[in-house]
Amino acid sequence: MERADAARNRARVLDAARRLFREKDPRAVTMEDLARAAGIGRATLYRRYRDPAEVALALLDEHERELQERLIRGEPPLGPGASPAERLAAFYAAMVELLDEHLPLALGGETGAARFRTGAYGFWSAHVRSLLVAAGTPGPDALVDVLLAPLAPELYQHQRDRGEDRAAITAALDRLARAMLGP
Repeated sequence: MERADAARNRARVLDAARRLFREKDPRAVTMEDLARAAGIGRATLYRRYRDPAEVALALLDEHERELQERLIRGEPPLGPGASPAERLAAFYAAMVELLDEHLPLALGGETGAARFRTGAYGFWSAHVRSLLVAAGTPGPDALVDVLLAPLAPELYQHQRDRGEDRAAITAALDRLARAMLGP
């Protein structure tokens, strides 16, 4: 059970991080910035979090867990009951929505090699692999990361900076899903 003062400090850190990550690029936020904004000492901050990326992941986690729940128990096509192609297309659409709404957090915690070490990436990998297997796709293991690559936060930011809108990105991923897994 979390001590009351630890819970208060955690809430202060997460509230401060939400503000800071909206105001500037999360990759530029330091532990000193977070401690100062939360009104706590750096040692207190370091007892719970190793770096700002870990704080970003803690904030993003609640949104990713909600999506995971919808994948497991939600209505089709995102949840069970639709074809693998429809489910992959729906997953892509949901991930684009998540990236669009929480891109600063994703950029702060899920970029580069760090992305592959998150629990969420493991879940997304298992989900995509299960869709590939259900579709009878040969060599599913080699394709999982390939199908998740278009969801890298830095790629999404690049596409948006280049002028692509959310609908165009979602439509392109829908075409990819259907081309890979059938109609």
